[in-house]
Parts: sequence; structure tokens; C-alpha cells
Amino acid sequence: MNRDLPDVAADEHSPIQAPLEWVGMSGIDLPVTISEPGCPGPVHAVVDAQVNLPSATVKGIHMSRIYRMLNELSHQAEIAPAQLETLLERMIESHSDCHTDSARIRLRFNLLARRAALKTPELAGWKSYPVRLEATLKRGELSLQASVQVEYSSTCPASAALSRQLVAQGFRDHFPDGKGVTTEDVAAWLEQHATLATPHSQRSEAQVAVTLCSDAPSFGLMALIDRIEQALATPVQTAVKRADEQAFASLNGQNLMYVEDAARRIQHALGVHDSEAQIHVRHLESLHPHDAVASANGNPAMAAP
Repeated sequence: MNRDLPDVAADEHSPIQAPLEWVGMSGIDLPVTISEPGCPGPVHAVVDAQVNLPSATVKGIHMSRIYRMLNELSHQAEIAPAQLETLLERMIESHSDCHTDSARIRLRFNLLARRAALKTPELAGWKSYPVRLEATLKRGELSLQASVQVEYSSTCPASAALSRQLVAQGFRDHFPDGKGVTTEDVAAWLEQHATLATPHSQRSEAQVAVTLCSDAPSFGLMALIDRIEQALATPVQTAVKRADEQAFASLNGQNLMYVEDAARRIQHALGVHDSEAQIHVRHLESLHPHDAVASANGNPAMAAP
């Protein structure tokens, strides 16, 4: 009975004969298991999958074949670079009648990781990290890229210097001659007036994309995230008590940074490991209605002077 159903894509030719670079589907919901330390799976991925259509006469590709292959991917115990390469090879092979020789897949999902508090024992919470994986097999050449986003806090160095100046002037005004001032007098004044002026801080974002090896045993997402957070030193926190909040304030005070500083910190941290990394940082300014941004690659030697 199915043999009588029309197959327009196979039985008709396109009236306009031109090759197409990519054809396929986008926004497919798919559960996949990504093996990363401390991250339970599966994750809810949104997937784009396409093949090229070099034949000018073929009317359409076989999207249902690609969809079934993606469904099989969701049943695998876990996916790594090798699984994506195999999927791309199968996508190309399934479209041999279309003369297809290239395929690509993109996965977007949030990686959920449990993060410990800075000070309080056994206190932790969950943090979500946006991730994007993109694999392309083009005429036998595989390229694989992973992109992660990390949120952190940034305190403006200029604002901190201006605030310190006002606090210092307030101290001089309160103790004009400085005679007879004890350590306790200074401590008492600071407890009441050290916030006479405070520097502005803001939640900030770092997006880092790196090239992966096809024979890597995993995507290494958490290792990349950890390197970024360690370089910045002020990743946003989850569960906190007062001791943890105080420790976070201390980290911010010891790691004042412009957007340029943040980009260079990540650049330095990734330079040896990921020379082709692409870095983009964004400070969602609390002083201005606009953002501050900076971009760099992962190897300082490759950066423009």
C-alpha cells in the first residue's frame, strides 16, 4: 500500500536548477547523554542537522532519514566526538542519491553542574552552563567545535580607586590632625564608614569556543569551564551563607577587572591548551545603560599588538 504513496522529492525535478549549500532541519528537541564529571544526564538538547545538496536537479533531501538517525543518537549511553563523526558519515551515506558529500550538526543545551559554596561545608547548589557543540564533515574533513558560557562578577578598577579616594578623604575629615588616633578608633570608623563610597560591580558573561579533536574521549566541557572560572576567580555562586557571601566580596575586591582584563585572563589561561580558542566577554554595566565587550583568541602570541 505504501508503494502507491507519492514521493515528490524522488519523482520530480526542481524547476529551478541550482545547488544548495545546506538543507535540513533546525530546532529538534532531543535528550542526549553527555558524560561530564559532576553533571547528571541526559540533557535537553536543541539540534540542527543539515546536509548539502550539490545536485541541481534533485528536488529535496530525505529529512525523515536524518530525523531517525538523531532519534537513534538519543538512545546511546553517551555521546562523544566519535559518535558525532559517525552520525555525519551516516547522514552523507543516506543521501548518496542526492550526491551529498557534506553534513553538519549543532547541539545547544545547558549543562547542569553542582557547585560547592566558598566556605560553608557541605553547602552546594546547581549552576547551569549554556553549551553549543558543532560538528561538520565537509568532503571528508571533520571540524568539531565546543562553545561554553560562564557567568562571573566584575568590579571596575577605576570605580574602586575613586571609592577608595572618597573613603580616605572621609577619614582625613573625621581625624583632621590624626593625633591620638588608635587602632580601635580606625577600626570603629571603618566599620561605620568604609562604604562611604562603593565601586560598581556587575554580572558578566564569558563565551569561549574551542576546537576539539575528533579522537578525544570526551568533549571536555567541564574542564574548559573550570579553567575559565579559575582564571576569572569570581564565578557567580549558588547557595551561600554569610561567610560565603563575605568570601565572594573578598574575591571581587582582590580581582578588580575591566572587560579587557577578563579577556586577557582567559586568553592567558587557554593559550597553551587552545591556541584557536575564540573568547568574547561582556560586562553588563551597572553604571551605564550599555555593555562593555572584548574579544580575543586563545593564544597571546597570535593576538594583535
